[in-house]
Amino acid sequence: MKNSIHIIAEAGVNHNGSIDMAIELVDAAAKAGADTVKFQTFKAENLASTVAEKADYQKVTTDSAESQLEMLKKLELPLEDYERLNQHCKVRNIEFLSTAFDLDSLHFLLESFSFPSLKIPSGELTNAPFVLENARSNKDLIVSTGMASLGEIERALGVIAFGYLGLDDPCESSFYNAYRSTEGQLLIREKVTLLHCTTEYPAPFNEVNLNVLDTLKAAFATKVGYSDHTSGIAIPVASAAKGASIIEKHFTLDKSLPGPDHKASLEPDELKRMVDSIRQVELALGTGLKATSESEKKNIHIARKSLVATQNIAAGDLLSSTNLGIKRPGNGMDPYKYWESIGKESSRGYGEGDLIEE
Repeated sequence: MKNSIHIIAEAGVNHNGSIDMAIELVDAAAKAGADTVKFQTFKAENLASTVAEKADYQKVTTDSAESQLEMLKKLELPLEDYERLNQHCKVRNIEFLSTAFDLDSLHFLLESFSFPSLKIPSGELTNAPFVLENARSNKDLIVSTGMASLGEIERALGVIAFGYLGLDDPCESSFYNAYRSTEGQLLIREKVTLLHCTTEYPAPFNEVNLNVLDTLKAAFATKVGYSDHTSGIAIPVASAAKGASIIEKHFTLDKSLPGPDHKASLEPDELKRMVDSIRQVELALGTGLKATSESEKKNIHIARKSLVATQNIAAGDLLSSTNLGIKRPGNGMDPYKYWESIGKESSRGYGEGDLIEE
C-alpha cells in the first residue's frame, strides 16, 4: 500500500451495467487520488431468489414494482468487461478490485486476477461456505461487519482461521478450535482487516458508532477499517483519526442517476475532498512522540519567557520579587531559576527590561 491509510473508492454497481460508465468511474477514482477502485461481481440468479425483496432505500431509488432479482440483472457487467477495467486501472495507476457475492463469481475473480486481497461484504459474513472459500485463497481478507454482533464476527473468523490453516471436514467445532489455536490467531491478526460498517443507505449519524473501531481492536487484535454509508465526508475523515487503516466509500458520477446506490454516494469532487482530507489527517497523526517540531523551534524564544529586570538594578543589589520578573522573549534565563535567584546579589547592573544573565 502506498499510504498507511488505504482508501477504497467503491464504484460498486454505480456503472448501471455500462462498461463505458465503469471506465469513467475508474478515471474519477484515480483523479481523486484513491488507492483502489472497487466494483462488485455477481450473477444475479446466484445472489437473489425470485421472492427476495429490495431494501427500503432501494424501493425509493429504483422501480418499486421490480423485484431485487430484476434490479440486480440490470446491474451485472459481462465477465469480459472486468479484464478491460483491470487494464484501464493499470493505465491510470490505481489498484483494481472487485467484490464477489457468490461462489461462481469468486472463482472467476481468483482465476482471472492476482488481487492482493479479497473483500467479504457484510451480507456474506454469515455465509460460511462462501467465507471459507475466500479464506482458502490464502489472500489477505477485508471483512465488512455491517449488521453483525461480536459473536457473529468471531464465528466468521473461526471459518477464516480454518480456511487459512488448510484444514478439512468443516464444522462448527472445527471452526472454533481453529480460531482458538495459536497459529489461527496469528494468521487472523496478520491477514485480516475488519471493517466497521452500518448497513443503511444513508446511515444515520447517531447509528455510526465509530467507537466500535476501538472495540474491534480490543476484541480481535486485528487491523481495523471503516466502510462508510453516511452522507458527506465528515465520518470517513473522522475514522482516519480513530485508527482506520482502510477507508471505503461509495462514489458515483452523478447522484441523480437511476440506480440503488447513486443517491448515497459521493460525486467526484466530493471524493477528491474526502481523499485530500484523509491524507491531511494521516499526516497530522504523526508518530505519537511528543517533541518540539522543526517548525516550532523558531518560535520558542518568541512565545516563551525569561527572567528580566523590572526596574534598574545596580551591581551588588539583591535580586527580589520587586526587581525581578518574567517576560518575553524566551532566550534568556529559564523561569525555573526564579526562586534560586531571589536573595542573590546581582553580578552586574541591569536596566529595566534587560534579560537577567547571572
